[in-house]
Amino acid sequence: MRHNTHHQHQHQHQAADSLVNLLTKANHDLTLVQLKLEKEFQQVYPDNANPMKLSNRIKKMQDDLTTLKEQCRELLSAKQDLIDKARTTLVGNRSLLQRMHTSMGNPLSSVDEDPAFANFNQIVDEWTIQVRSRTGDEAQNSESEDINKLLFSAIVQSN
Repeated sequence: MRHNTHHQHQHQHQAADSLVNLLTKANHDLTLVQLKLEKEFQQVYPDNANPMKLSNRIKKMQDDLTTLKEQCRELLSAKQDLIDKARTTLVGNRSLLQRMHTSMGNPLSSVDEDPAFANFNQIVDEWTIQVRSRTGDEAQNSESEDINKLLFSAIVQSN
């Protein structure tokens, strides 16, 4: 029985070795075909029209686009985070200043009299319109809508 097991084991090694040799030969043959195609394409096509080079460039561009898309998502998210923090800080500071003015007996200034605050609000409104246009939600003009939800839906739609 032991002899039979040894014989089977040796037969499996030979089969595995044959398979490895076959795959090595196939790999070598494919490399030769690739080199032959590259050489043939170099002779037939001008450098900027070589199908193999164009194919490699397209693949690289697709990889770069995936990376760029992810970086754009991160940038949009960071931009929205910055806007949220700036809005919170500016609105809070403005409210505090108005309370201080009131306590000192000074008249309150309106938003129209505060060009920096009006400019900031305009920038935020333009950003909101841009995000809405990406979601196809231009008609909605609700003051209470959450721009972060809009941004999220714009990002999700682009996937």
